[in-house]
Amino acid sequence: MLRIKVVKSFIGQKPTNKITLNSMGLKRLGDSVVLPDNASTRGMIHKVKHMITVEEAQENTK
Repeated sequence: MLRIKVVKSFIGQKPTNKITLNSMGLKRLGDSVVLPDNASTRGMIHKVKHMITVEEAQENTK
């Protein structure tokens, strides 16, 4: 699992970058989400890597 956080404003960014962030569930500056570590997520991360930070998230399994 990956924790993704927006650290740069959407203002002045390409519309496709805004759409990519919205599809990841990130709506505004400072938002963070936990997404699975798969090829689809990695591709979206690569597209907007200049606007986000990514770190490994701890999985809570019981």
